Amino acid sequence: MTNIFHLAFPVDDLDAARDFYGNVLGCDEGRSSDHWIDFNLFGHQIVTHLSPNYVRQAAANDVDKDSVPIPHFGIVLPMEDWRQLAERLKANGVNFVIEPKIRFAGEVGEQATMFFMDPAGNALEFKGFNDLSTVFAK
Repeated sequence: MTNIFHLAFPVDDLDAARDFYGNVLGCDEGRSSDHWIDFNLFGHQIVTHLSPNYVRQAAANDVDKDSVPIPHFGIVLPMEDWRQLAERLKANGVNFVIEPKIRFAGEVGEQATMFFMDPAGNALEFKGFNDLSTVFAK
């Protein structure tokens, strides 16, 4: 059996979360209530929890000349799936914190990356690899 990752995180508007994760990212919706919604994010369970008073602290680290927002979460995809998602996000008018690009070009661990925020201000990163066996290569 494949392990499934679970992540629960705060949002300030469930309707906006439903639209973003369901329509923009294309995640199937699972169970829900008046206070939370389950989504299938590429086979993993993410749960948006209504928390209108949650306070975020902006932070970032420099990675390959980019200011990377922390915390963040996302998925590592095969390169073609990553390209298709990048095009879908662009077509939906998503504003990128870091535009889709190749990071560590020509090095071990070369990868595509893009960062954007959901409507509640949660940072997401999606990565693409030509060879998923190199995700943890040093």
